[in-house]
Amino acid sequence: MTRHQSLWRAGLAAALLLHAASAAAVMDIELTKHNLSLTGPGQIRAVSMDRICVFCHTPHNAASNTLLWNRADTTTTYIPYSSSTAPQVVGQPTGSSRLCLSCHDGTIALGALNSLPTEVAMTQRFLGIGAGAIGADLSDDHPVSFLYDVALSNANPEYKDPSLLLEPITLDSNGELQCSTCHDAHDNTYGKFLYMDNTASALCLQCHQPTGWPLSPHNLASNTWNHVLPDPWPHTTWSTVHDNGCESCHRPHSAGGHARLMNTFTEEDNCLPCHNGNVAPQNIAAQFQKPSSHPVAATAGVHDPTEQAATMGRHVECADCHDAHQAQPGSGTPPAVSPPIAGVSGVDSAGIEVSVATNQYEICFKCHADTAQGLTPVPRQVVTLNKRLQFDITNPSFHPVEGPGVNPNVPSLILPMTSASVIYCTDCHSNDAGPGAGGTGPAGPHGSNYPYLLERQYVMTDNTAEAPTVYALCYKCHDRNNILADQSFSKHSLHLGPLVNATCAACHDPHGISGAQGNATNNAHLINFDTSVVSPNSAGLLKYESLGTFTGRCFLSCHGRDHNPSVYP
Repeated sequence: MTRHQSLWRAGLAAALLLHAASAAAVMDIELTKHNLSLTGPGQIRAVSMDRICVFCHTPHNAASNTLLWNRADTTTTYIPYSSSTAPQVVGQPTGSSRLCLSCHDGTIALGALNSLPTEVAMTQRFLGIGAGAIGADLSDDHPVSFLYDVALSNANPEYKDPSLLLEPITLDSNGELQCSTCHDAHDNTYGKFLYMDNTASALCLQCHQPTGWPLSPHNLASNTWNHVLPDPWPHTTWSTVHDNGCESCHRPHSAGGHARLMNTFTEEDNCLPCHNGNVAPQNIAAQFQKPSSHPVAATAGVHDPTEQAATMGRHVECADCHDAHQAQPGSGTPPAVSPPIAGVSGVDSAGIEVSVATNQYEICFKCHADTAQGLTPVPRQVVTLNKRLQFDITNPSFHPVEGPGVNPNVPSLILPMTSASVIYCTDCHSNDAGPGAGGTGPAGPHGSNYPYLLERQYVMTDNTAEAPTVYALCYKCHDRNNILADQSFSKHSLHLGPLVNATCAACHDPHGISGAQGNATNNAHLINFDTSVVSPNSAGLLKYESLGTFTGRCFLSCHGRDHNPSVYP
């Protein structure tokens, strides 16, 4: 065989392969909505034109050498995707994405083809409605036409190194992610012209690798919807949390919450359609209807993942306390964050913002420390709203949230709690029907029937008769019998009893007293008087003085009795 014959046969083989590939593509496309010819299966099709490929390609008079494109280049100026967490600023669409938009932005007639002198008559002239009608606003669609390179993945490890992308998922010749990275215009085997089945987010995870996702219940859970409205998955056909994966919360096109492509603009509505007892077993949505709750419905569009606690608009959303990718069920050991709140930002005990909180109180401090607002539940002699300062372990006294308390003599503590113990904020602030209160409801400070999101009743109204239920919150850790037996303060029973009916809150500030405002002599044992109950004595003095272990004296007037001073024991 001559060299000429060999070359001719090689050329023939290549041509046959190209023809076979082209024929396969036609066979794939003819049964899809991208077959806009008279034979197409969709509602939008030509009135008489029976050619299929001509609606996108032409061998002659092409508008562009790229793919021999048979449509005019759109002149639309688009609103690109924008997000504070986007890997880079996204500009106007380029490359194959711009070609796709020549139909999908709805500005060019579907039958306007570069190779034909007259417009092809169609059952619908423009793609202005329907799932494929993207329009000129791309801010609610997955970003396209941006450089996806190693610098991007190095800057944010939640994006895979582009060298690890596997066929058929590819970038264009400029290394940009385009519509064609996810969509194969000729083949609708997997629906939505996707290159691969996106069950369990298989397609999403080709590029995205969220921290904690492999072990997240949002990835692994097999829970199904019980078909009580609202539908948690209105834009998918999958029936389990695992199969929906990313799309339980995100929507790649026509997203309600544009930034980060959330299903809805209202933040909690991305969570509660599952966490209302219709998918997840616990009904969190009902907790927010209780008299005291974290008001997630009070704001919308205020929360941002990159916000700074010191300057952010006042709000609370589910995502302020939970990272949907990293949250897992389980309990923790105080003060460390527990699995349900893993991966969330916070403010540490020094007031410094941390991208990932290591202690539960740091998450609470984002709102309840340096930027706290409102009024104290009772008027105090020493007033501060800043819980970070109240729990400071250098204070004269504090409840042991940041670390063990300063008093080694607390005989009322119920074992296994000791003076070396540390507690969570949520040991006091939590669901009144949750496990901490002996119930079966969801844990955490979502809502409570008691004021101030308290897990158990804690009455602060003066002249209230003492009872186990009245101070149930205190008696969770402090033995009532020990208190009334005057084991630490010799006149507890007198003050709490029917002769006085003083409340715990009349003398004790349950969070703590800042060392910048109080001292160990006057503010030991969480003494910080309620000034609506306790007033200066006849000498004008209002103070407590610690005189040592289980001994002290008070200068004040309370319930008509002058203490000038009253000494114990």
